[in-house]
Amino acid sequence: MKTVTYSKNIFIPVTDLCRNRCGYCSFRKDLKDAHLLPRSQALRLMEEGALAGCCEALFTMGEMPWTVPGFSQILSAGKASDLMDYLVELSELALEHGLLPHTNAGLLDEDDLRRLQPYNASMGLMLETTARLEAHAHSPGKDPHLRLEYMTLAGRLRIPFTTGILVGIGESRQDRLDSLQRIAHLHHELGHIQEVIIQPLDPKPGTPSAGWLYPAMDELCRTVEAARCILPQEVAIQIPPNLVDPLPLLSCGASDLGGISPVTSDGISPERPWPREEELREKLKGYSLRERLPVYPRFISLGWHGSRTHRLVASLAGSDGLRAKKYIF
Repeated sequence: MKTVTYSKNIFIPVTDLCRNRCGYCSFRKDLKDAHLLPRSQALRLMEEGALAGCCEALFTMGEMPWTVPGFSQILSAGKASDLMDYLVELSELALEHGLLPHTNAGLLDEDDLRRLQPYNASMGLMLETTARLEAHAHSPGKDPHLRLEYMTLAGRLRIPFTTGILVGIGESRQDRLDSLQRIAHLHHELGHIQEVIIQPLDPKPGTPSAGWLYPAMDELCRTVEAARCILPQEVAIQIPPNLVDPLPLLSCGASDLGGISPVTSDGISPERPWPREEELREKLKGYSLRERLPVYPRFISLGWHGSRTHRLVASLAGSDGLRAKKYIF
C-alpha cells in the first residue's frame, strides 16, 4: 500500500508587507494596510496548535519588507527592533510549545539564513518558474537566477529544503520542465531538496489573475508525471488538497499533501478550507496516510535539521522518521 504523508501545522504570517507585487497574490499588503504579527497573537496560535496536536509552525512573510520605505514604523508598532531577531524569538517560542519551525521568508542573505538555520527543522522557497513572466514584472525577487542562487546557498548550508513550481501563471509546458530540471540538478549537486510542490494557480479577485483560468486536471496530472520522471525518487512530490482533488494526482506520482492545519486557514488561499483529517482518511482508503514532521526522515538520519530542533525532533519522530504514533491525536 502506497504511503501518503502530510504535516499537521499552524500558519504564522509574520508580516504581509512585501517588496514584490505578483499578479496572482492577495497575501501582500501595501504599507498603509500591512502589519507585524503581535507576539500575543503568535503565542495564541502556538498554544492552539499545540493543543490540537500540531508539530509544525510555518513562518512566512513578505519578501524583504525592510526595503519598503516606512517598514520601520511597522516594526515599532509591533514593538520589535529587528525583523530577524523577532523571527528568531518566535521560533524559540514555537520550540518551547513543541512546534518545529519551517520558515519561508523569501530571499535572505547568507547572514540571515545562518541566523535562522539553527531554529528550523527545514526551510523553503518556491522557485515558481525559470521563465520571465508578465506576472512577475513588478517582482524583483522572482528573478529565477536569484531564487536558484538562494536555493544553492541553502544546499551548501545543508538545510533540508522545500521548493516548488506554479502551474497556470503564464508559463509554458517547456518552462515547467526546465524548472523541474533545474531543481533536479540542484538536488543532484547538493542533496538538500526534500519535496517539490506542484502548486496550481488559484485566481484571486482584485488581482490581475482574477480572469485567468484554473489549471485543468489533465495539465496538473501531466506536470506531476513529468516531475516524477525528472526528480530523484527520494524527493517527494507535494500537492495541496485544499486546491485540488488529490486522488488523480496521487495516482500520477504525488506522495505528499503538505501542511494541513486544524487551527489556521491557508494564509495564501484562506477561502479554500483544509480538508479534515477524517475526510482525507476516508477519501484515501487505498493509501496509508501518515503524519510526518516538517523535516523528512532521510534528513533526520543525516542530522541536517537545525541544531536547536534536534531534541524535539528526536522526541516527535518514530523509528521510521515519520511522526511517532503516540503523538498522533
